[in-house]
Amino acid sequence: MLIALLVMALLASLLVYRYFNLQIMQYENYRVQSDRNRVHLQSIGPTRGLIFDRNGVLLADNRPSYTLTVVKERVGDIDAGLALLQELLQVEAAEIEKLRQVLGAGRPFEQIPLKFRLSPEDIAILAVNRYRMPGFEVKAELARYYPQGEYFAHAVGYVGRINEAELKALDVLDYAGTHVIGKTGIERYYEDLLHGTVGYENVETNARGRVLRVLDRTDPLPGRDLILNIDARIQQVAHDALQGERGSVVALDPRDGAVIAFVSTPGFDPNLFVGGISGKDYRMLNESPDLPLYNRATMGQYPPGSTIKPIVGLAGLEYGVVTPSTVISDPGYYRLPNDRRNYRDWKRGGHGGRIDIHIALEQSCDVYYYDLAYKLGVDQIHEFGDLFGLGKRSGIDLPVERPGLLPSREWKRANRNEPWYPGETLNIGIGQGYMLTTPLQLAVSTAAIANRGRVLQPRILKSVSGEVPGQPLATQFEIKNPVNWDIIAGAMEAVVHGARGTAKGISRDLQYRIAGKTGTAQVIGIAQDEEYDSELIDKRNRDHALFIAYAPAENPQIAIAVIVENGEHGSSTAAPIARTVMDAYLLDIFPPPPEPEKEAEPETETAATSSGALEATARAQEAALVE
Repeated sequence: MLIALLVMALLASLLVYRYFNLQIMQYENYRVQSDRNRVHLQSIGPTRGLIFDRNGVLLADNRPSYTLTVVKERVGDIDAGLALLQELLQVEAAEIEKLRQVLGAGRPFEQIPLKFRLSPEDIAILAVNRYRMPGFEVKAELARYYPQGEYFAHAVGYVGRINEAELKALDVLDYAGTHVIGKTGIERYYEDLLHGTVGYENVETNARGRVLRVLDRTDPLPGRDLILNIDARIQQVAHDALQGERGSVVALDPRDGAVIAFVSTPGFDPNLFVGGISGKDYRMLNESPDLPLYNRATMGQYPPGSTIKPIVGLAGLEYGVVTPSTVISDPGYYRLPNDRRNYRDWKRGGHGGRIDIHIALEQSCDVYYYDLAYKLGVDQIHEFGDLFGLGKRSGIDLPVERPGLLPSREWKRANRNEPWYPGETLNIGIGQGYMLTTPLQLAVSTAAIANRGRVLQPRILKSVSGEVPGQPLATQFEIKNPVNWDIIAGAMEAVVHGARGTAKGISRDLQYRIAGKTGTAQVIGIAQDEEYDSELIDKRNRDHALFIAYAPAENPQIAIAVIVENGEHGSSTAAPIARTVMDAYLLDIFPPPPEPEKEAEPETETAATSSGALEATARAQEAALVE
């Protein structure tokens, strides 16, 4: 009995010690653990800032939406839960696999969204089956919505789910409680301004994780609202004027670089991406031969064709290669010294005799510019084109922009390991060959012509919550004789208002004066002894149509660049689009685009040579000269 009493006393002592250790020595530790089981710190995502056009038209909104979320740590079998979700809501197997990846990238005890924009039927089904889905919850929140749809798809862009790579690069605290991030356009470029600051709250939950009450709260700070320079009315006019063709319209204010319109067609509905686009919808967009996801305004690189001629002409005057009185004869072709190759003019039979720089620009005489480019040389063309921003990024406030290509001897030696041939100089003299520009670059260089050498950095953002940001960058270059600006400007006016101007068709009933230049860029090579016949060529291989302009000519308020892929003629295809946009902006007139004038087509400029044909010919003639 004594031994038994001692054993009982020892066991009682151990029990008392254990009680003492748990309830007194480790009290704080277990109290905290207990609180963690019932009290949780939850992050509160901030409301994303809104985006407006210059007139207050809403471009990016936040609308109430119901989202299915899950805390994976509270789900016993996540695979079974996803299988049940697939069965209840008829979710595609591919989408379930995406959800597995999203769950794998999520933070511990975080509410991870699985399905956005639940329908009333979806909510009812989930409510009935809630007992079978522990850890799953329907949550009300604000979701991004783009009321303008495809009109601003490439300018404003869209938001989408934060992927695993982005999650690793982001600050965890800054994006706690946030499940979307800007992917393209303004949404991505100004993500820091639009996002806001995360808030937090301590909540008490039951054993199933359902929130019973909020203990304390720190409110999030909403993102800042952005006002853009783009005019929604003009944006819509420019988009509709393209009539579904593949192309781009970029319009700038040459006084300050403000982007008035920024269009790339075809577009797409950015709302498809907000909650995670379905595999079917993405395949339709991604596999479309028209490339609707491709931003042609900043990423499309095209030969500028004859739209480069005002800059080449000004270079000829600046370097003293030609004067206003210099004339040539145009028999319809041009030959280099000691070469039998005929470099054809777009107009069969030529433009006649006594062609000066004014007539050459008005009628877009290729032979004049072959001769001028040959006399200038590639080095001076490259040097002068660089002043206008060709061959480099403009610095627009968008996340991606391609630089185009302004070729030079050094570039060809470095990239092709070949010398430069004289025939290639002729090629770039009419905007063909290696030369490539984006529609945005053409608009910037056109504004520089209107500004007499002031090159502006284009800017989409106008203000942030009423605060105007710093002025965009601008550079000014001077030429030796400022009168040369007047010569080029007068010739560009004659393109539209002259009796034989290549864009005279858009001057009918015009209430202001336009200075412009048509262009046609060849897509495929045409042999020297063949004639371009669009009826025998697949549409996607036909020439591109281009037009650049600024107006009013005496006091420029808008500079515009238009390109229509495979549109063939700048005068009858691209120029009317520019006229429609400028009428809407300067006069508040919104007429439908005029029909192309069939009778004017014989006088329409076409691409004279192909880059491939000229390159091959240049090599052959250079080899012959060397021999």
